[in-house]
Amino acid sequence: MPVNLSDYLRQAARDEPDGIALVEPRTDRELTWAELDQWVDRVAQTLLGHGLVAGHRVALVMTNGIDLAVAYLAVLRGGLVAVPLNPRATARELSRVIADCHPRLIVADADSIAQVRASDRRGALVVVHRAAPEDGELRFGDLLRRASSQTPVAPADPEALAVVLYTSGATGLPRGAQLTHRALVANVEQVARVEPAVIGSGDVVLGLLPLFHVYGLNAVLGQALRARATVVLIESFDPDAVLTLIAARGVTVVPIAPPVIAAWAGREGAREALAGVRLVLSGASPLDPDLAEDFARATGHRVEQGYGLTEASPVVTATLVRPDVPRRPYSVGWPVPGVELELRDALGKPAAPGDPAQIWVRGDNLFSGYWPDGAEGPDAAGWYATGDLGILDEHGALALVDRLRELVLVSGFNVYPSEVEDVVAHVAGVDQVAVIGMPDERTGEAVVAFVVPADDAPGDDELVERIDSACRESLARFKVPSRIVVVAGLPHSPTGKVAKGRLRALARSEELGLDPDDTARSSS
Repeated sequence: MPVNLSDYLRQAARDEPDGIALVEPRTDRELTWAELDQWVDRVAQTLLGHGLVAGHRVALVMTNGIDLAVAYLAVLRGGLVAVPLNPRATARELSRVIADCHPRLIVADADSIAQVRASDRRGALVVVHRAAPEDGELRFGDLLRRASSQTPVAPADPEALAVVLYTSGATGLPRGAQLTHRALVANVEQVARVEPAVIGSGDVVLGLLPLFHVYGLNAVLGQALRARATVVLIESFDPDAVLTLIAARGVTVVPIAPPVIAAWAGREGAREALAGVRLVLSGASPLDPDLAEDFARATGHRVEQGYGLTEASPVVTATLVRPDVPRRPYSVGWPVPGVELELRDALGKPAAPGDPAQIWVRGDNLFSGYWPDGAEGPDAAGWYATGDLGILDEHGALALVDRLRELVLVSGFNVYPSEVEDVVAHVAGVDQVAVIGMPDERTGEAVVAFVVPADDAPGDDELVERIDSACRESLARFKVPSRIVVVAGLPHSPTGKVAKGRLRALARSEELGLDPDDTARSSS
């Protein structure tokens, strides 16, 4: 088993040098395994030649493409620590992360260089990709020039830190999850033991999921490295263009997030474009069962699902683990081999059968706590409390209920946002809904619902009255939203999750009489 994730690449280059590793349709470029290995060596050499040493952080602020994959693997091969960041992050967001992890070098592309230059870089050297460098900056092409003839040798320590991935908690502030090579490789090997194979030799994999997210980084790119599958790297999502590309490139495995499934569920030509696909996978955020059914009817493909989190590198469960067992609509499957899962109550005791409880996981794929000191990592026995609530069915399959950190406590009573959201979503005139908890002097917390009206919705006041009436009819009094805010749209993460931290910020700003976001139209 490899020690360093980049060892998968080294072996593939030796065994299948002429096989196609990466495809970049935007530029019509392709790299074989041998070429990719050589490029990674060159960039690793150059980074080390610039005085970087093991443990130094390198921020990668780039859209999907061959050069991002090269830079990422070169960082790992050099014993450095990759910090992949959203290329569409604001300068303020970038400054916060840079101040936290202090990268020595930042690689930015045409989509991110303006924000990087406007951020507080703390003296980090900037490397520019697909844009003209300014004084003191390097071109990405400079990294491909050999700094020495010595082949870089990846450090042989599986506990060496490989990646710091920033995730947003309940407050919306990012925290850096520390993933070692041991964790990354372990999850790749765990998923590889699932049969039928999630990604196998000969597969052509859609690389649409962003590589700054753990799903795209390790569940797609990491798995493809091990399986020696070709990855077709997509820079941005256009529903029709990507469907055309899938058919033209012979893509066989399609890992996507629910927003992509929604875009394709009713699209003309989707069935034909996906005819050669053997597997459609959904992760990163929950998939609505009705949407999954619509997609299956429209395309002929059942969506295989899974559950994971950044702190688990990321895969914890998959429906593919037991494809012969009937599944419930909300099921996200069974633990992958090598991962243990338990449901525990608030006292840390095993939950009663059928009761929703917090999901705890254990396995070599778990992170080593949060940057910089490893705080809040797995306990002494190796177990990690995920903050997610779930239920196990009679077959042992997991269904997700809600986020524990999003649990709202009203006068000491538990309110699961998903329960309220389900009621509101069925009110005529509601297109989307998200429920959060906000501090309340009287009850400790109060339930607040943000609602996006449908095209045929009545006026805001009437819609709010409908929602309030439906909630009072279907929910206990303490679960009824104390405020219903009608908005033009909900903020989402790149993988489709509602960014509830930003909704809390909007609610707080409204309370202060501010107007930070023009999405809010009315409230009650």
